[in-house]
Amino acid sequence: MGNEISLVALLEAALFLSNEPLTLHKLQKISGFAEQEVIHALEVLSCSLKERNRGLLLISTSTGYNLGTKPELAAHLDKLWDEEQISPVLSQAALETLAIIAVKQPVTRIEIEKIRGVNVDGVIENLLKRDLIKISGRREGLGRPHLYATTELFLQYFALQAPEELEGMLETDKDEVITTDKDRDDTEYTVKD
Repeated sequence: MGNEISLVALLEAALFLSNEPLTLHKLQKISGFAEQEVIHALEVLSCSLKERNRGLLLISTSTGYNLGTKPELAAHLDKLWDEEQISPVLSQAALETLAIIAVKQPVTRIEIEKIRGVNVDGVIENLLKRDLIKISGRREGLGRPHLYATTELFLQYFALQAPEELEGMLETDKDEVITTDKDRDDTEYTVKD
């Protein structure tokens, strides 16, 4: 039991200090413990962060594990950033564009604009700067337009392990109509539980 507590503390500290996700192999190397012991300690850490109503959560992605802040704290933590930095809050336009890219990837700017009904040049540029999307290639044909896809940071940002996890989340009521217009482009979106 004593080793488990120290292993949990060691993993928490390593994840806190790391700027990128740590693989299971890397966590084993850091700790010197077997794979199953590290997995169990990560489960204990995850439960501990949830039970104690703390500000962090354990995020597991295809590239490893890292610590992140709970989404419901975003509005409060927004005050930490200078106005010159990119705001951690995504606008409604950015979320809509990101959702289209996540579902349709790889997708061109023109295909996104056809779905949204508005120009998305600025939104695409913002999402590229945030490293939530990337240029994944070029479509064959006239003009060879860029193809956009989500990044590993996108998965971390939304605490997903793979883009396929979105399929279940995006099912909507058949009678529900989603509308977009230019007036909503500057609206900020906040997740509430």
